[in-house]
Amino acid sequence: MSEPMTRESSPAAAGRAYPITPRPEDDARFTVGLTLDVADVLTQHGYPRPASGLDWVELKMALFRFLYGNGGAS
Repeated sequence: MSEPMTRESSPAAAGRAYPITPRPEDDARFTVGLTLDVADVLTQHGYPRPASGLDWVELKMALFRFLYGNGGAS
């Protein structure tokens, strides 16, 4: 089991890695496979697997916003 994250050990303490800037025009790493892998990890941690098309769209958009930014705290 990993140690709990503290203010000193958080990634923000060393500077942010995300969102990726500048946003790539076309990033070959951002695939359906990435979304499926993240869904698998969520399921392994006890979260329900996305069931509907809208679930998958929302998960993909959340990943996109995390990776490439969408205003907000970035």
